[in-house]
Formats: sequence, structure tokens, C-alpha cells
Amino acid sequence: MKYFHLLVANLLRKKVRTALTIGSFIVALFLFGLLAIVRGAFSVSADIVGVDRLFVINKVSIIESLPLSYRDRLVTTPGVKEVTYSNWFGGVYQDPKNFIAEFAVDEDSYRKMYPEFKIADDQWAAFMADREGAIVGEKTAKKYGWKVGDRVPMIGTIYPGNWEFNIRGIYYGSRVQDDTTQFWFHWKRLDEAAIQKGLVGWYIVRVSNPGDSAKLVKAIDDEFANSPYETKTDTEKAFGESWVKQMGNIEFLILSIGGVVFFTLLLVTGNTMAIAVRERTSELAVLKAVGFSDIFVMAFVLIESLLVALIGGGIGLTLAKLWTLGGDPTGGFLPFFYLPAKSIVVGTALALAVGIIAGILPAIAAMRLRVVDALRRV
Repeated sequence: MKYFHLLVANLLRKKVRTALTIGSFIVALFLFGLLAIVRGAFSVSADIVGVDRLFVINKVSIIESLPLSYRDRLVTTPGVKEVTYSNWFGGVYQDPKNFIAEFAVDEDSYRKMYPEFKIADDQWAAFMADREGAIVGEKTAKKYGWKVGDRVPMIGTIYPGNWEFNIRGIYYGSRVQDDTTQFWFHWKRLDEAAIQKGLVGWYIVRVSNPGDSAKLVKAIDDEFANSPYETKTDTEKAFGESWVKQMGNIEFLILSIGGVVFFTLLLVTGNTMAIAVRERTSELAVLKAVGFSDIFVMAFVLIESLLVALIGGGIGLTLAKLWTLGGDPTGGFLPFFYLPAKSIVVGTALALAVGIIAGILPAIAAMRLRVVDALRRV
């Protein structure tokens, strides 16, 4: 810290150039933060799922149904601990733009299958007692200003008509990544309005031993093989990953964009530091002449580059983090909109790495600078 004022003086020597270089880091790290947020939003469903849960869907497609009678056969399958089921509803609130993930669930077993979702016992009891009752996630309730006791109209799409629900409870996630945008209501009510009775969208199965999941996947599908409703069973993690893959190779896209951005940033920063060292050739020679070592001069230049990277990177990541505090700006398309600490650490490390790589060649050139040759150029 003894020579910190010299570093600051050097950075302020060319204020516009320094500001533009720091601005490059701000933009690059802000973009990195956004890419990390998007990646997390698409992969979180696969990363935080229960290791002991399986998804059973129709072999043809997830939009095809399965008979309610399959529940009893699943419950009696060796290795299966619990079974629940649900249906996609596909309704909208007031306007088609107001997308909400609405599920008709089995009220007798759904809550127990997802212990990570927290809801007050009295609220769940009120939901159980009201056929028109509904449970809504914290984020969705906050977005639309709903509270317990409100009556909410929905416009059905898959199941046409005007549907009204009484908000009987609000659930919260026990982890920051948990999806609190969902809307649950009674499957029995949906079944009453359906043309074909006794059909569910999919089953969720909890296994007694997660190590037996692969064996149970095969056993369940074999149980319903050659039936009118054959099944396709997968772990919840694999099911979540399949949804991500339908959106394309998000990982490759993010890495490609990030790579181009940081390579460009490296060129900009390297050029800036090279020019800065060239401009201060005589000053660096004087430092050596009065007794400062070659290592000191090299470190001095390198720390200057790192300081620019740290300031710009820190501001960029801070802006990305602050943006997430406002919630999901996509209207529910990305229910998980959060920049984790791990991504902040990685972003900081990348910024410092760019600072080191961009500054190392100018720093070495400054270290090798001969006093006589440098002063001769003046």
C-alpha cells in the first residue's frame, strides 16, 4: 500500500483511456453475470432435484395422459415408497401474456412428495377443505399482489372456460433455487370438468433407495409394456435435463459468447497496458536509476493492470447482482433468476486472469528495460 498513490496517479494520467478500459471490464463482467444467470435458470431444475424421485410419463409424449389406475400398480412396485400425480392446466390470468405454471395435483400426496416447498399447516388444511382452493408460490403471489383469501379468475386454454380459485395458501422454497412460481389446485376438480375421466398427466415416484433408481426405471416401464398406455420413466434429474436440451445447447452458446467477449477484452486491455508502459519509459528508467529493482518495476506494472481488472470486474458483477434483486424480468419464463456466489467468484477470477495475461508482457518489457537505453530515447 506504500506506493498505492503512484498507481492511482498513473491510472488518472489518462482519465478517458482508463475509464474506457474499466468500462470494457464492466460490460464484459455484466454480460458474464447475465450468461451465468441464464445458464442457472435453465439448469437449476436439473441441479436441485430430489435424488430419490422418478418421473413417469406417457411413452409417446408428455402431453399424452396416463390412466389413474396406474397409481395402484406403481404403489405396489417393489422399491417404490410413495406416489403422486399431477396435470398441466395451461390457463392464463387476465391476459395471455400472464403465463403461470399451473398444475392440478393430488392433494393427498403432493405436499409430502416435495418437502422442500414450505407451507403453513393451517393453510394446507384450508386448501384441502375447499374444492375451489389453490396454493400459489411466493414469487407469483408477489408478482400479482395476491394474498390468502383472494378469489382469482383463470382463463382455461387446454381446458377451456372461466375458472375461479380461492387462494388458500402461499408456499415458500427452503432453498434460494426452488421454483416458487407454481400454482396448484385440486386434480379432482379438473377431472370433473374433463371429457375423459380418470386420466393424469404424469406420476412422480419416490424410491426407497436412490441407488435402485436405474433398476426401478426399467421395472416400471416393463410393467406397462405392450399396454395402450406405455410409459417412459426417468430420474427427475434426467427429466429436467431433457427440458433444457429442448431449448438447444445452452452451455455451448454461453461458452462461445463468453469466450469471444473475454478474448476481445484481453486484446483491449493488453493494448492499453502496452501503450501505458511505452508512454512511461523514461519514468520507469528513473525508478530503476534511483534503486528500485527489476522485480519491483514488473510488479508495479502488473498490479496496475490487475487494479483496472478488479475495479471494472467488481462493478460489472455488482450491477448484474443488483439486477437480479428486481426479480425475473421475463414474466415467468425464467423462474430462477439469481446470480450465485460461485458465479461471482468465477467472474472475479476471470477478470483477474485477463488482467494478469494482458499485463504480463508489458510488465516483462518494463522489467527488461535498460536505464541507459530508456533515457536515450528522451
